[in-house]
Amino acid sequence: MHGRLLAVSDLHVAYQENRDITAGLRPTAPGDWLIVAGDVGERVADVEWALGLLSERFAKVVWVPGNHELWTHPDDPVTLRGEERYRRLVGICRDLGVVTPEDPYPVWRGEGGPVTVAPLFVLYDYSFRMPGVATKEESLRLAHEAGVVCTDEFFLHPDPHGSRDAWCRERVARTEQRLAAVDPAYPTVLVNHWPLVRQPTDILRYPEFAQWCGTTLTADWHRRFRAAAVVYGHLHIPRVTWYDGVRFTEVSIGYPREWKRRPPREPLRT
Repeated sequence: MHGRLLAVSDLHVAYQENRDITAGLRPTAPGDWLIVAGDVGERVADVEWALGLLSERFAKVVWVPGNHELWTHPDDPVTLRGEERYRRLVGICRDLGVVTPEDPYPVWRGEGGPVTVAPLFVLYDYSFRMPGVATKEESLRLAHEAGVVCTDEFFLHPDPHGSRDAWCRERVARTEQRLAAVDPAYPTVLVNHWPLVRQPTDILRYPEFAQWCGTTLTADWHRRFRAAAVVYGHLHIPRVTWYDGVRFTEVSIGYPREWKRRPPREPLRT
């Protein structure tokens, strides 16, 4: 069946304007797949609503969690934390037929294929630090002094892991094993909410925020695992960049105050 491999992230459907955008997302052809690279929303019910709607419209939906899905937000009646919260979301996705990082990686055979689409969940470990900053503790201290502190520090609980960076290391080790076992006959499309390399964070207005944006442990994955493309979100800076000849596409919608300042564009990226 003909179609395109499309992508979007950072839908943030708690905002009515973004909810309206999400409600308007439709395939361009019956065979279109949709990658959703995290930050659908904070409430479990909102995530289920959005992914349920999209899974009814697209031939296949592939989802990875962002930090907002992992928050235990005081406005959400679902009070699960950390790993349990993530597992609840995976269960919801499976009920909807949505592919998650815990499922077999599907092979896209439409336009630009065949490629193995690999949804990843590897978090961050505070290693995207500013030059000259040697430790996580120093990096966090400088961020607090600058007043630039990610809300994850209050809402994203790593239970049962001892810290978010410990959870990240566990996810990296598990994901490396899975990627190493992917059939080398096909290139990959690597999908993660956070960028897999540090360079996209260099243009952040507040460099202190980069420490919540990824891990240096994935810096060579686009080369090691034969990536034809890397899809990510989180930064709310939609653009295309190239590293080692590999296309990296940031596919976020972002908050209304952000996208309203930009020239109009199609919300779905190829």
